[in-house]
Amino acid sequence: MIFFKLLRESYVFAIHELMVNKTRTILTLLGITIGIFSIISVLTVFDSLERSMRKGIDSLGSNVLFIQKWPWAMGGDYPWWKYYQRPEPSLKDLREIQKRSIASDGAALFVEVNRNVSYLSNRIEDVNVLAITHDFSKIMPLEIANGRYFTPIESNSGKNVIILGANIAQNLFNTLDPVGRRVKVFNQKLEVIGVLKKEGEDLFGNTSDEQVIIPMNYARTVLDVKSLGTTIVVRAKPYVTNAELIDELTGIVRSIHKLKPAAENDFAINETDIITQSFDQLFSVIALVGWIIGGFSLIVGGFGIANIMFVSVRERTNIIGIQKSLGAKNFFILIQFLFEAIFLSMIGGAVGLILVFAGSYVGTEILGFEIMLTWNKIIIGLVTSSVIGLVSGYIPALMASRLDPVEAMRMNS
Repeated sequence: MIFFKLLRESYVFAIHELMVNKTRTILTLLGITIGIFSIISVLTVFDSLERSMRKGIDSLGSNVLFIQKWPWAMGGDYPWWKYYQRPEPSLKDLREIQKRSIASDGAALFVEVNRNVSYLSNRIEDVNVLAITHDFSKIMPLEIANGRYFTPIESNSGKNVIILGANIAQNLFNTLDPVGRRVKVFNQKLEVIGVLKKEGEDLFGNTSDEQVIIPMNYARTVLDVKSLGTTIVVRAKPYVTNAELIDELTGIVRSIHKLKPAAENDFAINETDIITQSFDQLFSVIALVGWIIGGFSLIVGGFGIANIMFVSVRERTNIIGIQKSLGAKNFFILIQFLFEAIFLSMIGGAVGLILVFAGSYVGTEILGFEIMLTWNKIIIGLVTSSVIGLVSGYIPALMASRLDPVEAMRMNS
């Protein structure tokens, strides 16, 4: 009961301070508001970016490995001249991996080029053309909205068939059904057998909506695939770790390439964790910058709260004397003023969070990118403002608790 009484009195005094000295209090709390807004807005934006980034990376598959000529880890020392001389992953490599690997759940090879795609008078330039082997859909699932995927016979024979991304289909055919019609790519006609489900862009700007997909064996008849930067994707079996699969694949590919025991690998096995780790470091630095920028405002706001509390103690000296003469303990007075400081600080923090929430909504509507103020960021904002209030109000509260009741009642408010 005493706790709730303290809480109520502190709340009343804080609201009274806010109502009686509106301008002074608002200007003082502005530092807290700006500080919380700066910190939480930075954390919210980059939390949303990180969430979108991880969603994009997860779509690749955390248990999917990429065998390539070039490693993803750019580091400080990146001997590109050595990597440049490496061979591109080949169909022979793929076949041997499929034959020998027991830790993988599937493997496929793909290559990307840009070409023009047309249907009658409609033409789209510089379209991303993805050439894949048949098992690609098992490694990187493709959602077909209309039509179907390649049959094994179409993939193996290199039949001139094609699957269109949603935007490509829309721009070429408008309201017509693309399935069964023929589009021109590589100056040859290919039959449309499917249209991918519309998915939109991920954080990296990648999307299947602006892409077309063809069988690898057909691509080999119109492209020099060996010179185009091929990639073998391998998915681990359930309960097989990436490290175990990497060890197995390293042994298999070294054996295929006939590398001596002391020779370096002439290939790279990349995993999405490399991207995640790089972004983790970046977001950590950005979050630190946000705390530093907001920290200066919070320090200013903290001094403002302390100033309000010193003034409040001076104005209520008589009241403090009366409370102590009626039996109020030093601890009661201390807690009363600390609660008041925390309430005032939390008001400033709450206003900052409201501004972040409004900014998130406006940013989402304008940018088309979801910016979400999560509960953990709200808790961080409120806890931070509470701590600022506690620290800023401690000395004034301590001073009030140590006042002599007789001297306090003699002083003019």
